[in-house]
Amino acid sequence: MTGGTARTTRPRWVAAGVLTLAVLVGGGTAALVTARSEGAREQGEARTPGYAQGYGQGSDPGQGLPAVDSADAGFAQDMAVHHQQAVEMSFVVRDGTRDEDVRRLAYDIAHTQSNQRGMLLGWLDLWGLPKIAPPGRTMAWMGAQDAASSSDGTDRTAGTDHDMAGTDHPEGMAAVDTMDGMDGMGQGAARPGTGPRMAGMATRAELKRLGAARGRAAEVLFLQLMTDHHKGGIAMARSCAERCAVPAERRLAHGMVDAQQAELDLMAQLLAERGARPRD
Repeated sequence: MTGGTARTTRPRWVAAGVLTLAVLVGGGTAALVTARSEGAREQGEARTPGYAQGYGQGSDPGQGLPAVDSADAGFAQDMAVHHQQAVEMSFVVRDGTRDEDVRRLAYDIAHTQSNQRGMLLGWLDLWGLPKIAPPGRTMAWMGAQDAASSSDGTDRTAGTDHDMAGTDHPEGMAAVDTMDGMDGMGQGAARPGTGPRMAGMATRAELKRLGAARGRAAEVLFLQLMTDHHKGGIAMARSCAERCAVPAERRLAHGMVDAQQAELDLMAQLLAERGARPRD
C-alpha cells in the first residue's frame, strides 16, 4: 500500500490524459459512423498510397474504403489485439492487489482500451475487412524499420511466437493460458509463423507470473509489463498518425499517444514509490 502523503501529492489521474480519453470515448459512436464517410471524402481530395486499393470484401471501389493491406486496416487489427491484452492484464492485477492507486489505474486502462478496441473492430466491420491480420502480416503495415524500432527494449523473451500471447482469437483477443482471475478469457497460444512479436506484448510466461503474484509483487510486475505495453502501443499509434488515411482513426491514434504517455509518467511514479523502476 502506498502512503497517504504520496496519494495527496500525486496529480489525480493526469487530467490531460483523462480529458483526451473522455473526448475520444465520448465521441466513439460519432467517430464510428463518420469514419467511412470521411475516408471517402479524403479519397476525392488526395489518393494516399495503400488507400482505396484492393478494397475491403464486398465494398464498392467508388466508396474509397481502406485496402486490406493499408495502414488503416493493419493498425485497427493489431491495436485491437494489443488493447485486449492490456485489458486482461488489468483484470488480473485487480485480483492480485488491494492497492487503491494500482486498482484505479487498472480500471481506467481496462475501461478506456475496451472502448477503443470496440471502435477499431467496428471500423473493420464497416470496411468489410478481417478483424485479425492474415498470417505473416502482423505489424507489416508499419514498414520493416518502424516495426523493428517499435520493439526495441520490449522483447525480452527469446524464442518464436510460441512464447507470445495475443494473435489466435477470431476477434483479436489476446491469447493466454486460463488462470485464476481471467474469467475464462484466455484462449490458447499464438500460431507459429504469424510474423514479428507485436511491440510491447507480454509473453505467456510473464502473464502466468502476473496471475500468480500478489500484493507488491503483483503491483510491480503489472506496472513494468504495462510500461512495456504502453511503449509499444505508443510506437504503433505514432505510426498510424503518420500513415493512416482515415481522419477519425488518425485522431484516435493521436489521443492514444497523449493518454498513454501520461499513464507512463504515472506508472514510473508508482514504481518509484515501491522501490522499483521500469525494465531496461
